[in-house]
Amino acid sequence: MKFSTAPRKILQRGMVFPRKEASARLRFRIILESQFVRYFLTLVPFIAAGITWPELALPLGSAPVLMLIAVGFVELRILRLPAAKRKDVVGEAESAHALDTLNFRGRKILSSLAAKRGIQTGNLFLVVEQSDLVRLNPLTFVSLQKDEGKSRLVALNKEEREMIRTGLFDPDFTEQDLALANQREATFLRSVNFEARGVSAHARLAAFLDNAKDTMEPAK
Repeated sequence: MKFSTAPRKILQRGMVFPRKEASARLRFRIILESQFVRYFLTLVPFIAAGITWPELALPLGSAPVLMLIAVGFVELRILRLPAAKRKDVVGEAESAHALDTLNFRGRKILSSLAAKRGIQTGNLFLVVEQSDLVRLNPLTFVSLQKDEGKSRLVALNKEEREMIRTGLFDPDFTEQDLALANQREATFLRSVNFEARGVSAHARLAAFLDNAKDTMEPAK
């Protein structure tokens, strides 16, 4: 996937389809990210009322303003935080600590990925996008993007996905911690930038030895 500049949003620009190993809970959470699905669920009571009491079907159908008010209330007041309440979700110090942790861990991951892939030029971006919906489990989408003349999304193998999964979040720094910091600042796209030429010789040697070890291991 190519685009003009990096970093770029992925989650909000297309439909995300989870891999086969994704849990049913995650699949349902991704479905809820669709505005069409949320609007439909908000309007279900109106549909149910029209079916249960047929005499109300015509008045409900001719009163779209009421439906718009219901959709707006759910989307803007229930599923999203008003601007006046954003500063109350987490303290400034906790928010700053979460973002510092993201940058530190992100750079460590990017250094390892660059060394393992033998990337020596260009800028790498670990792009972490989160949904802006509250009162739902955080939905986090992480992508690796590379900018070297032409920007593109880098496909990750299973080992690299696991490296990001275990290296970015853990009990000490969770998706919820980042989500609270993002809600406080109303910023839901975070990007960690790393110049590939900044990979240390030690990291490249370690990656070389790991790759050599993988190559020498007999197939099971």
